[in-house]
Amino acid sequence: MAEVIEIKEEHHVDQLPTPNNGEGGENSALNISYGKTMMWYFLLSDAFTFSAFLISYATIRISQPWWPDPNVVFKSFPFMAHANVPLGFVSVMTFVLILSSVAVVRAVQEGHRMNQKGVVTWMFWGIVGGVFFLGCQAWEWNNLIHEGLRPFYNPFGPNEAGKTTLFLEKMAMSPGPVAFGALFFGITGFHGFHVFTGVCLNVYGLIGAANGPFHKRGHYEMIEKLGLYWHFVDLVWVFVFLAFYLM
Repeated sequence: MAEVIEIKEEHHVDQLPTPNNGEGGENSALNISYGKTMMWYFLLSDAFTFSAFLISYATIRISQPWWPDPNVVFKSFPFMAHANVPLGFVSVMTFVLILSSVAVVRAVQEGHRMNQKGVVTWMFWGIVGGVFFLGCQAWEWNNLIHEGLRPFYNPFGPNEAGKTTLFLEKMAMSPGPVAFGALFFGITGFHGFHVFTGVCLNVYGLIGAANGPFHKRGHYEMIEKLGLYWHFVDLVWVFVFLAFYLM
């Protein structure tokens, strides 16, 4: 009888779930660690927030009889004071952010190969791309504020022919739809905050990869989780770019 009881106890122990990554997570039904699952939950909730902002933008824009032409509003380029480059600068910003996302993908790949040096190198370039994007966004904001755009004042209005014109003289009422400035600064600022947060998290990942704790655990899952967040930020920018700069 004692032997039978002992066999049953051993069988019960073998059925217990075992940690997947040494960080307290356990395998799920989809074979995804606890950490990745929670990151996906967070990204899903954040996607709802961005969706609410973009739906509000679309609703307000559709309700307006006139809206500023993005080719006129976003035509400036650094160090080219009188240049007319419609959407040129924001295209560079977008391209750099995409390259940054590609760099983080490469860091994840090197993590799967347990290549510590490769993870550090590609995370570094991912961070550089994020910082460059934030710098570009700061320049764009500064340029538009200098032209007179505010959250509650829009100097871009229609002329007699209905074409978008920058009215340099301060008026009592906005020449164009006042909601344009609030939506632009609110949504791009919210996204910029996510980029800043992502850069800080990627710096944490870079330090962890360089100092060796991730390598000692035998995996670089933290880099994968940070990569998920960074790719989400990149994907959201595609929708922001479509809403403000292309439509």
